[in-house]
Amino acid sequence: MKITDLKMTMEERQVYVVTGGCGFLGSHLVRMLVERANELSEIRVFDLHLDETLGTLGNDKVNVRLIRGDISLLDDVRKALCGCHLVIHTASLVDVWGRVPAAKVTQVNVTGTENVLKVCAEEGIQYLVYTSSMEVVGPNIHGDPFYRGNEDTEYTVYHNQPYPLSKSKAEKIVLQANGRKIKDGKTLYTCALRPTGIYGEGHQLMKQFYRQGLRTGRRLFRAISPSTEHGRVYVGNVAWMHLLAARQLQDSPSTLGGQVYFCYDNSPYKSYEDFNMEFLSTCGFRMIGARPVVPYFLLYLLALFNALLQWLLYPFCTYAPILNPYTLSVASTTFTVQTDKAEKHFGYTPTFSWEESKRLTVAWVRSFEEGDKDQ
Repeated sequence: MKITDLKMTMEERQVYVVTGGCGFLGSHLVRMLVERANELSEIRVFDLHLDETLGTLGNDKVNVRLIRGDISLLDDVRKALCGCHLVIHTASLVDVWGRVPAAKVTQVNVTGTENVLKVCAEEGIQYLVYTSSMEVVGPNIHGDPFYRGNEDTEYTVYHNQPYPLSKSKAEKIVLQANGRKIKDGKTLYTCALRPTGIYGEGHQLMKQFYRQGLRTGRRLFRAISPSTEHGRVYVGNVAWMHLLAARQLQDSPSTLGGQVYFCYDNSPYKSYEDFNMEFLSTCGFRMIGARPVVPYFLLYLLALFNALLQWLLYPFCTYAPILNPYTLSVASTTFTVQTDKAEKHFGYTPTFSWEESKRLTVAWVRSFEEGDKDQ
């Protein structure tokens, strides 16, 4: 009998830990677990910076417990995970701009993951769902397109930045841990989910694009060819995929254990610029130019100049513009996913349509307008 079919008493219900539970994805996941995971008695939200509003989500069926801690400190991880049944490890430091030292990125993304695995082994916690990233695969810095690819598509992976390097290493150690014997003779089962570019309410980069657009009179100048396509996925669907994977990893560990899954939904394939305009245009933003306004080679020279300036200023201050050689390569390289592996393995289909995802995101973007009026 599957756990999702059981009518459990409070004593039989489970305890989940969501690391990074106050982040963009983590907070959406916590809310979805409260609403849809009737098998839980407690959700522990483990994060360095707590969002106190999440602590108010608990009800008579499930308790939401906020735990402040550092994923890179083993003792903090022990305190958060002790006695839980399953860990959804979303905690990650995302930085492709050089805003934080490379060592810090590695400490959070790799050492933090090692800490989670160690505590799972010590405490006999059998199930771990890891939030990976498409950047484990690419786009690579050579500009090779990944067109409608899936988990088995051959692709030349080449990393030279701390973030994709750290996520690649962390994903590898998570998958290698699958099948490992842990406390009391139990077996650890792990799987990894790779979101493509996540969007939705709370996406801070979208807010940054909005603020920049205000400074240019709501005009955005096209920099990337519209023929470039990227896969995007709504945050609610990524959260839903994590919930389903967590359930099915327990029901069918031999199927999901050691597997990796791309996160996907029905969002359209477009360039990052054109996709963002799906939301920004509702606030009066206009894209200038059917083709890139600035030739690519000039953009590349500017990206190199930014990298040089960042290196020169490093001893004195943090200079971390959005445009650098890595972000330019990612933005100008097609990377789209077409797969049904998650549907086959654990019954995933998007719970939010593109129309609903767009409506919710647009409403959030429009709230910036109200905020600006109130100031």
